[in-house]
Amino acid sequence: MTNSEQTYNELMKGMRDLGSHIPETLVSFNKMHHAIIKDEKLSHQTKELIALGISIAIRCEGCIITHTKEAMKNGVSIDEISETIGVSVMMGGAPSIVYGIKALNAMNEFLKEDKN
Repeated sequence: MTNSEQTYNELMKGMRDLGSHIPETLVSFNKMHHAIIKDEKLSHQTKELIALGISIAIRCEGCIITHTKEAMKNGVSIDEISETIGVSVMMGGAPSIVYGIKALNAMNEFLKEDKN
């Protein structure tokens, strides 16, 4: 298992664990997430890319891994993720390069997992 896959699984487990302590908050968050992320005027893929770009710009490593994984699960291409990283760098400056690399590494790790 790659580091990104392990981190993703730990985050999902952490969300479930946190939900046992604050169930109303997590249920509400999940309802909001599912309502927002579904296809409407913007596709689910586009929304995952927006979330990834914001994650890079605000430097949230867990969010980067989660939205990279979800984007890939929903058919986003390597080129689309790479271009999203570029937009994040434009908006977030040099620190976004560092966190963009984290997204690129996660993408590459998830691609290796898919091949195995």
